[in-house]
Amino acid sequence: MKDMKIYLPEELEKRFKKMSMDTYGYGRGSISKAATEAIRRWTAEREEISQFKIPEDPIGAIRGMLKHVKKSSVELQHEASKIRARRALGAE
Repeated sequence: MKDMKIYLPEELEKRFKKMSMDTYGYGRGSISKAATEAIRRWTAEREEISQFKIPEDPIGAIRGMLKHVKKSSVELQHEASKIRARRALGAE
């Protein structure tokens, strides 16, 4: 095991300690267990994001995806605004 020193805002530190002790008990090592879990999740999330490859030609990557749609772009915009209006009114 390695040790690591980090600086947290006081309020976050209090909340983290309370939640880690509520979860893992008030014994020795509960904060370390919670920190290990938090860091594992954070790094896994970032690793997943970093594996996403941005295409060299993003326009070319999406070109032709809507060729099966028979409506014009103006018709689609009008339809989208109607859908948003219905959702705003709670009809959908």
